[in-house]
Amino acid sequence: MSSQTDILQYIPIDPHTGAITVPIYQTSTFAQEAPGENKGFDYSRTNNPTRQVLENLIAKLENGAQGFAFGSGLAAIDAVFKTLSSGDEVIAIANIYGGTQRLLDQVYAKFGVKTHYVDSTNTANIKQTINENTKLIWIESPTNPTLKISDIKAIAQIAKQHNILLCVDNTFATPIAQKPMDLGADIVVHSATKYIAGHSDVVAGLVVTKTEELGKIIKFHQNSTGAILSPFDSFLTIRGIETLLLRYKRYSENAQKIAEYLSTHPKINNIYYPGLPTHEGHELAQKQQKYFGGVISFDLKENTKEAALKIIKNFKLFTLTEGLGGIKSLSNYSFEMSHGSVSEETKLKVGITASFIRLSIGLEEADDLIADIKQALAK
Repeated sequence: MSSQTDILQYIPIDPHTGAITVPIYQTSTFAQEAPGENKGFDYSRTNNPTRQVLENLIAKLENGAQGFAFGSGLAAIDAVFKTLSSGDEVIAIANIYGGTQRLLDQVYAKFGVKTHYVDSTNTANIKQTINENTKLIWIESPTNPTLKISDIKAIAQIAKQHNILLCVDNTFATPIAQKPMDLGADIVVHSATKYIAGHSDVVAGLVVTKTEELGKIIKFHQNSTGAILSPFDSFLTIRGIETLLLRYKRYSENAQKIAEYLSTHPKINNIYYPGLPTHEGHELAQKQQKYFGGVISFDLKENTKEAALKIIKNFKLFTLTEGLGGIKSLSNYSFEMSHGSVSEETKLKVGITASFIRLSIGLEEADDLIADIKQALAK
C-alpha cells in the first residue's frame, strides 16, 4: 500500500520557481508558437498543468496507467458509462450508491443500456447473469451505506474469462486501504469529494484506467463533454491527498473503537462495519484492505424514522449532512438522503431500514465521539 513517502514524492516541485506546493494555473488557454506547437498545453478543458499533476498522482497511487479528474464523482462515473453503446448490458452490485443507480436507471436506460443488479458478495450471482451483451461489471467494495465486501480478485477473473470490463468504485477504501487494479480491476473511480480531498470543501471525481488504450477512451469523453475539474479544485484535491494516509489511519482507528462500542449497545439492532469479526465480509476485508475505513452504519431495534431522527437530532458532534469522508464527524439518514432516489422496496431489500443511520467518523477524539453517541442513544 502507499506510504506517506510515496504520496509526497509523487507531488513534483515546480520546475519554474522551486515552489513545493503545486501552482494553480488559473488560465483558460495557452500561447502557441504555431498551430499545434506548444509546451504540451493548448486549452484547459483538454489539459491543465494543475489538473495534470492530480491525474498523474491518482494514477500512481492506484498503480494504473492514466488518471482523469472530473467536476464530481458522478461526472467521473458518467465518463465510464459513456464507453457503453445501445444494447450493452451492465451487471452492478445491488447495494449500489443511489446516484449511480439513478444514472443507470433514469439516464442510460433511455439510451438502451440495461442494468442487472445482483448481490456481488456471492460471485455465482455474477456468473449466472453474464450474457453476450454484458460489457461492464460495476461494484463498490465496501458499499455505501451497508459496507458489503465483494471479492474483487475473483470477480476480476470472471470478467477476464468473458472479456468484460470490471470497474470498482473505491471511494470508501481509497488507494490507501485497497488497490483494485492490483486485484485485477480494469477501471477505478472515486468520488474524490469524500476521503481523497477530505476537507468537505471541494466536489471532485477521479477515474483511473489500467491501460493506455482504455485511458484514450476516457480522455476522449472527458475532453468531448467537458466535465473537468477546475485548477483550483485540482489544487485542493492534491492538498487533501498529501494528508490522506494520516487521516485515513485515524478515521479507521476511531471507527473501530466506536463500532466495538455500538456492537454492545442494547438499542442497536444491526451494525455494519467490516472491522468487526461479526461482519459478514470481515475475513475478505482483511485480505483486500489494509484499513477498514471511517464509515459505520447501524439501525435500531425501535425500527422507526422517528427514533432515528431523534438520535440524529441529539448528536452534538455528528452534523447531519449529505456526504462523508471529511475531517469532522457527520451523520446521514440514508433512507431519505444518500439513497432517497432508490425505491423503498430496493432499500429494504439491501438492509436500509427506516431507522438506518450512517456515520462518517472524523478526526475528533474517539472517546468524545463515543460519549456523544452514548448520550444521544440515552435520550
